[in-house]
Formats: sequence, structure tokens, C-alpha cells
Amino acid sequence: MTASNTRIALVTGATRGLGLETVRQLASEGLHVLLAGRDHPRAVAAALPFKADGLSVDAIELDVTNADSIRKAAQEVADKYGHLDVLVNNAGVFIDDFSLPPSQQSLRTWRETFDTNLFGVIATTQAFLPLLRAAPAARIVNVSSLLGSLTSHTDPASPIFDFKMPAYDASKSALNAWTVHLAHELRDTAIKVNAVHPGSVKTDMNSQGELDVQTGARTSVEMALLGADGPNGGFHHLGEVLPW
Repeated sequence: MTASNTRIALVTGATRGLGLETVRQLASEGLHVLLAGRDHPRAVAAALPFKADGLSVDAIELDVTNADSIRKAAQEVADKYGHLDVLVNNAGVFIDDFSLPPSQQSLRTWRETFDTNLFGVIATTQAFLPLLRAAPAARIVNVSSLLGSLTSHTDPASPIFDFKMPAYDASKSALNAWTVHLAHELRDTAIKVNAVHPGSVKTDMNSQGELDVQTGARTSVEMALLGADGPNGGFHHLGEVLPW
């Protein structure tokens, strides 16, 4: 059981990497965190070490590409808690073929990438939005990437100018656009919506990363814990506002 005044957070794609670390940091801040994964036994196993350390973490099954899974997860949260204070849309895939130029990436790559990185985020947010509205001041965090920044991609001085993975990059550009639109819709509510760039983090999805996962998760946690005077509809990384 959780105390009636305990904030409830849900992190998608949380069985490893950035998602797992985001769960740890939020739970360490006193939130009750739902560690969401598409494979329930794996999510349960991932939650056990946190429980052993006295952190308030429970596993929940949630596949952001499966409408029935999303519906069941939202109903479970509604039945147990009646609201949701924080939604971190962390689940994502990066499946572009590094050996191919943009024009030769397969349509299957494009569709599977957008299915998780954009449509999955939208579907999950739509399902949980009534529960977020039921919270006093909910926060929605969309985990994006600098690779979604059109400004950076077109700047010859940018570190990503010569790094073009089109399906992933475009999915994050679209996620940024979704963030702007949802933040505008909710601007007169207490809900805040922001996109974050974790940085180039060394994970299973990015073996060439430069930052550790603890640093990579910091911006998501910061945006999840925003006060009433915090930003809405922005793109953030470790205290800096990034260009769209």
C-alpha cells in the first residue's frame, strides 16, 4: 500500500538502461514508481532489487505498441491509485541500419520506429491522460534526443551535422512536435509537458555513448519533479534549453 499523499510515477521501457535508472532516481525522491515493461516477468525481476533497497517500486506490464496492453495498464493504475502524477515516456527503439544512407532505409524500419517512438507515446499518453488530469499537478516527460533537433541537423557546427539516422531522427522530431502541441493544449491546467535529451548515454542501445546512465536520467527526473513555476512545452538537457 502507498500513502494517500504519495506521488505515483510510471516509466515506460524501464527494465534496463535509462528507464531503469529513471525509476531508481524517482523512487529515491520518495515517489511510488511503476516500472513498466512489455515483458511482465522481466519487469518484476527488474523491480526486485529496488524493493530490497527499501524503495517503493512495483512492476507493471505495458507494451506501448499494443493497444490492449496500454488499456489494461491504465485500468490497473486507475483501480489501484485513481490518478497518476508523473508519466515518463521513455520507451524507444533505434533500428536504423548504420550501413545505409537515409534514402535506402527500409519502410519497415520507418514504420517500426514510429510505431514505438511516436505512436506508442501518443497512445500511452491518451490512455493515461484522464489519470494525469486527476492528479493535483501532473508532469509528462517525453524522452527525445538532440537527433530530433532540425536546427542542430542543419548547423555545420553541430556535433550531429554528419550523423543522419533518418527514421530515428524524424521520430524524435515528431515527438518534439507532439510535445509542443500537447503542452499548448494543457497550458491552462496544472499539467506540464516537456521533452528531454538525455545526452549521448552509454546503454545497450548506444554502446558508443559518453555519459553514464545516472547523468542521462537526470533531465527526465528534473522535468518529472518540476515545481509550479517550471517550464512547459520545452526541450531540455541538464539545465539547458535546446533548439527544436
